Amino acid sequence: MTLALDAITLEVPQVRAAADFYSEVFAPKTAERGGATVLDLGGNGEIVLTEWGSGAPEPAGFGGWTLNFIVEQPAEVKAVLDAAERGGATVLKPATKSMFAGFTAVFRAPDGAIWKVASPKRKDTGPAGEPPIPTETVLLLAVADPKASKAFYEKLGLVVDRDYGDKFVDFALVPGATRLGLMRIADLAKDAGVDAAGEEPGGLVLEHRTATSDEAAEVLAAAAAAGGGAVDAAHFADPDGHLWKITAR
Repeated sequence: MTLALDAITLEVPQVRAAADFYSEVFAPKTAERGGATVLDLGGNGEIVLTEWGSGAPEPAGFGGWTLNFIVEQPAEVKAVLDAAERGGATVLKPATKSMFAGFTAVFRAPDGAIWKVASPKRKDTGPAGEPPIPTETVLLLAVADPKASKAFYEKLGLVVDRDYGDKFVDFALVPGATRLGLMRIADLAKDAGVDAAGEEPGGLVLEHRTATSDEAAEVLAAAAAAGGGAVDAAHFADPDGHLWKITAR
């Protein structure tokens, strides 16, 4: 059993407006599925857009997470940020070179989601992709204790990739999925350029898809045994309150 972040449901004020924004910024493949709009981020996970009230608790203040869109080079970071600004996003951190993270920028989308766009390179090595295609996408969760949260997710089959103790932990990338990472609440808020005051998990649901209903039940049982909170027959919350949905394909 290996937990994978196959899709992220974002609850937004208006699905059509959010879909238009993300189509302009990320140029994803878009489909309608079960009354929701699904965005395929270049084969690096899916974003499912639904309206408030369909499952995820609405965050009060900083929602305790950020989405990361990783591209090849700085020109692509700038292109994504420019498109986001044109679409009405608020720039939280302008595009700039980073000592340890290459070249980065952070914006808040009109629906409230915080996105960090990053390249591991500090200089361009060729023409920018049109549109930029992500090399991977990452969801960073704010947690009280990265070591404890790491242990929880390891019990669900995730394999640690980079481990910086109390500072940062992420897990090995699963092909076709979004990478999962963990940071302390204050550190993640600082990285995003926002105030951590009022942090309360909400605004999104993390989805893992299994091949069978028996496998889904196995994941839910493992989460409960590892210390997760049972929500209902299809959902559990991790120790920091982040909500997961387990579905059979």
